[in-house]
Amino acid sequence: MAKIAEPGPEIAPDDHRFFGQPRALASVFGVEMWERFSFYGMQGILLLYLYYSAAEGGLGIEQGTAAGIVGAYGGAVYLSTILGAWIADRVAGSERVLFVSAVIIMCGHIALAVIPDAAGVIVGLILVAFGSGGLKANATSVVGTLYRREDPRRDAGFSLFYLGINLGAFFGPLLTGLVQSTLGFHFGFGLAAVGMAIGLIQYSFGRKRLPAVSREVPDPLPRSRYLPYAGIAAAAIVLIVVLVLTGAITASNLVTIVIGVTIVASVSYFIVILSNRHISTVERHRVYAFIPLFIASVAFWSLYQQQFTVVTIYSDERLNRDLFGWEMPVPWVQSINPVFIIVLSGVFAALWTRWGTRQPSTPVKFAFGTAIMGVAFLLFLPFAGGAANSTPLLALIGILLVFTIAELLLSPVGLSVSTKLAPELFKTQMVALFFLSVALGTAVSGVLAEWYATAPEQLYFGVLGGIAIVLGVILGLFTRPILRLMSGVR
Repeated sequence: MAKIAEPGPEIAPDDHRFFGQPRALASVFGVEMWERFSFYGMQGILLLYLYYSAAEGGLGIEQGTAAGIVGAYGGAVYLSTILGAWIADRVAGSERVLFVSAVIIMCGHIALAVIPDAAGVIVGLILVAFGSGGLKANATSVVGTLYRREDPRRDAGFSLFYLGINLGAFFGPLLTGLVQSTLGFHFGFGLAAVGMAIGLIQYSFGRKRLPAVSREVPDPLPRSRYLPYAGIAAAAIVLIVVLVLTGAITASNLVTIVIGVTIVASVSYFIVILSNRHISTVERHRVYAFIPLFIASVAFWSLYQQQFTVVTIYSDERLNRDLFGWEMPVPWVQSINPVFIIVLSGVFAALWTRWGTRQPSTPVKFAFGTAIMGVAFLLFLPFAGGAANSTPLLALIGILLVFTIAELLLSPVGLSVSTKLAPELFKTQMVALFFLSVALGTAVSGVLAEWYATAPEQLYFGVLGGIAIVLGVILGLFTRPILRLMSGVR
């Protein structure tokens, strides 16, 4: 298969200049860190902006609908990774798509900051969703090109990359939340745009250090097919606009539509990859092994992503945020999890590196991650249904610590295994498949948040926590057959 590449450095297995990892990791680490600063900074105040009253600077949307919008938006971010991955694998290469996506994200945050009311939300969220989708899958793919498949530093490198994500996720809500509470929502959105601009500038200077393989197009689309595909894209945009204008797509049913589209896209992608005649039998078996991991990931993210819906509402209404007479802004709760990630990601990276080939297999890590996420939900039960502002801040901090342990067992490991199980022709699109599991889980979290608005809290947290634990146990029981399908990949 023909490949297109620009001159650039090759993978150097003896390059340990960035905390024991290849120096080029620093460039992707930086752009992802600033993108997460802008993304989580904006998302930390988005739900509040949607359901706060006009007198408080918000849009006054009903709380359940607002939570559904946030879930649908989050799902759309990860759903759009498919588009970004396809463009990388068929047209432009991962590194170029990453750069252009960063520009689109910055424009989206600017739109949120300067365009008033619902118009700003529509334009801004569409741009941020598409840009973030293009950046996420391709940043992960570029990190994968820095290592040979058998390099034992691989999982540790992804954990370090994950540290960059969470540095941005920590500072974003802190600063945008502070700006929003003192100057207003649009100033908070503006700060997110500034953060993305900083990330874009630093990445521009570091692009040359990335290996040539990061710019390769594994399966180039023939130029004769450019126009038909462009026509399909234009028709899809027109159809969406018509559905919105005719009322077929509304704020209240948007999350359900995103779930349906994501399910169709996921099933279709598995079929496309598995039916491709150019992948080997071993590659096909590895894709089959990815299916149960995909299902576990959906379950995990449907609970974890409620940090931006249920946990935000819970923090606004139930959490005691008084700190020595000063009330902590609600978005600051979103910075608790990244603190634990920053502290523990290095610990997990060191642990995986120290254990080497003796570390738990990927299916085992997934099983524990899913079950521990269920335990985190059960930890809400002693405080569920209490009075306003009755939950101690320390209790929520402890619960989010359990969130973090579950996340580190599944999320960076999922990114890593998606690159290891990927057929050669679908190396970026396989990463996008992992993000489709995040898309589906995130959209489902929006639907669950609507249920939270009406269900007793004890029932809500108890049922969801119990289901996650059961799924984790089932996955653990199927570890051996999954490993056989993985054909030597752990």
